[in-house]
Amino acid sequence: MTDSPDGGWRRAVGRAVARGVARVGPWPLAVALVGTASAHSGSLGGAAASATVPTWLTVLTGGVVVGATFLFTTLLTDHDAMRSVNWSRVALPAPALARRALVRGCQLVSVALLGLVFVTGLSGTTTPTRNFALLFVWTGWWAGFTMTTYLVGNTWPAFDPFRAIAGVVRRVLDALLDGSAGTVAPDRTDGGTATVPASPAPRLPEEWGVWPAVAGLLALVYVEVVSPIGSNPRSLALVVAAYGLVTVAGAVVYGRTWFDRVDPVSRVFLTYGRVAPVQRDGDGLSLRIPGTAATEEVLPDRPGETAFVVALLWVTTYDGLVATPLWARLVEPVVGAGVPAVLVHVVVLLAGFALFLGGYRLSSRAVRERAETYVAVDEIERWFAPSLVPIAAGYHVAHFMGYFLTLAPALAAVAASPFAPPATVALVLPGWFGSVKLACVLLGHVLAVWVAHSLAFELFPGVLAAIRSQVPTVVVMVFYTMVSLWVITQPYVPPPFV
Repeated sequence: MTDSPDGGWRRAVGRAVARGVARVGPWPLAVALVGTASAHSGSLGGAAASATVPTWLTVLTGGVVVGATFLFTTLLTDHDAMRSVNWSRVALPAPALARRALVRGCQLVSVALLGLVFVTGLSGTTTPTRNFALLFVWTGWWAGFTMTTYLVGNTWPAFDPFRAIAGVVRRVLDALLDGSAGTVAPDRTDGGTATVPASPAPRLPEEWGVWPAVAGLLALVYVEVVSPIGSNPRSLALVVAAYGLVTVAGAVVYGRTWFDRVDPVSRVFLTYGRVAPVQRDGDGLSLRIPGTAATEEVLPDRPGETAFVVALLWVTTYDGLVATPLWARLVEPVVGAGVPAVLVHVVVLLAGFALFLGGYRLSSRAVRERAETYVAVDEIERWFAPSLVPIAAGYHVAHFMGYFLTLAPALAAVAASPFAPPATVALVLPGWFGSVKLACVLLGHVLAVWVAHSLAFELFPGVLAAIRSQVPTVVVMVFYTMVSLWVITQPYVPPPFV
């Protein structure tokens, strides 16, 4: 999808969207958000069983494992050997013609599924575990599909229905306006007419970087937590429609830039795809050791790139934090005193993000000091940010694997008959499954230590500087590990204002 030389119609669309938002105001979305707060995982079945070992022992063990992993990796100082591991790959066949046909098929399927989500969301049963829209969005897409992006690879560009719709809209508008790249106006010199070039297509300010995507990610998670979209299919359909309209309008006006710098969903899957074993190399695909691709790709030098990775790590933690007993004990008195619950959520969401981002930036400054390097702090932040992605992926799979497995039978049954759904069918997970969740968190952190170790040897010359530079990063990782494990071990408790 490339930008047309005629940017006039895009500016017209942008102005029309802005005028519409100004006239209508935020009330439709506000109406969608009015209601009780509910974590979607709890609404559709709750989390899997907690770990069977004491919480304090689990958290302490996790911190010790990450610290021990760091000590072990310090013994691996052969840079060439590390590169041989990180750069090893096996080419996978990916014929271009078959790939294009597959993408077209995926787009058709995704648009059809989007339509089914709207129909069942607006007119289907209101029972959460029997409604196709709720089960598909939360169980099939956010839990199941998201796991594929860091287990197999980022296929969202092929499945994104809004990207496909925006492409069709832009092609139609380009066809309708073909040959009218300029307008006919009087020529002041000879009294005749001349073609006045159309105004250039609008561009997002470069100084914004990807901060719009950071704000969008925090906003989406906020809407997920404070609104009833986890249990009310009507509200879910309305929010998906609003998100779709904004996304399609933005993509029509700004083109691919919208998905690269603004759309938070596209950036979530792109970021998770960094740790997948399947990666795109030039025009083909390759199979690699999971996580090793993150040792080669430094984040682009744009504002907000590091903040987005940290935001992704924080929101996965926040999503589980709001359904813990501690959260209920702390928030219930505040809400009971008359403070709006939505205000409590936004304050904690922003404060937690600031804490995570501030901690990472402080550790980056400490890295610079310990390595005794002239490399700028901003570059160090971008260089080591990919090592945080395995942590986010490990926590996501731990948080949602049991949720997905529990409700996958219900999704399959409802998908077979979305307009006449059968009785709810759920899978009962064994008690030992809690240990699997903990193992996923630890595996993500161990992989993060290896990525950080490899990146340190790529950035800093000499063995001693590379090893010393990792200490602050590992301290932050231990903190993230212990917080994640503590959240995972907590039983699900509905928020006190449900």
